[in-house]
Amino acid sequence: MGALIRASQQNMTSPKINGSQLELFAQDFFAALEPAAKIPQPPPQPLFKAPPVPPRPAIPSPPRSPDAPPLRRIQLGAHSLEFELRRSTRRSIGFMIDDNGLRVTAPRRITLAEVENAIRAKQRWIINKLNERGERRATRDERPPVCWEDGARLPYLGGDITLRLEEAARSHCIYDAEARELRLGMVPGLSEWQLKERVKIWYQDEAKKLFTERLDAYAPRLGVSYSTMTLSSAGTRWGSCTVGGDIRLNWRLIHFSLPLIDYVVAHELAHLLE
Repeated sequence: MGALIRASQQNMTSPKINGSQLELFAQDFFAALEPAAKIPQPPPQPLFKAPPVPPRPAIPSPPRSPDAPPLRRIQLGAHSLEFELRRSTRRSIGFMIDDNGLRVTAPRRITLAEVENAIRAKQRWIINKLNERGERRATRDERPPVCWEDGARLPYLGGDITLRLEEAARSHCIYDAEARELRLGMVPGLSEWQLKERVKIWYQDEAKKLFTERLDAYAPRLGVSYSTMTLSSAGTRWGSCTVGGDIRLNWRLIHFSLPLIDYVVAHELAHLLE
């Protein structure tokens, strides 16, 4: 470019530039105006590599016995959801979500298409609750088995309590709510099986008192009355209710938080509205 400026300042007696020279000169001129080609740089690397995202627990599906009717299946966005459909004399469609997946109770007059539309209308809530249940179940499955010794951690009302074993002339089981400790007096020769049974009896006593209290609190609010409440040890169901108002609740619910217990209690009482 500097050569071009000097050439323009010279008088008419300067040597002429022929066409070839002018073309070469123009190529050099415009090449000087073009920015230099950038050398591609590798993307920046993080100082610390992030750990892989853990796989999300699978959405639970209701368990089935060989003689049970097949599950229904519905596609909710990216989720293929299986659910159990029960028919009853109730007036509306009800949903029950627990660790075993989704159960839908619907009046006999309601078509399957209407049931599926009701599920789609609540799909965000249903998927969120099923994911929460799946994660909770996965966490529980990963929990190491209880080592039955002094200082063991036991599940109770959504948290942990500490098992304290003490030598005693007579067996006893006392819960210290302030210290969150279950003190169990061990007589000489007490076996591990007997220790487990003693703790189980304490759990069941607590469950019976608490469940009765929650049933008595929710029944008037729902405008219903129940006949009896008994504990169950079912492997796949948290509760049931008969037409006559006999309610059975799984004693292992005492392991979980009070809002979850209330949810199951209210659900079983709601059957009496059908």
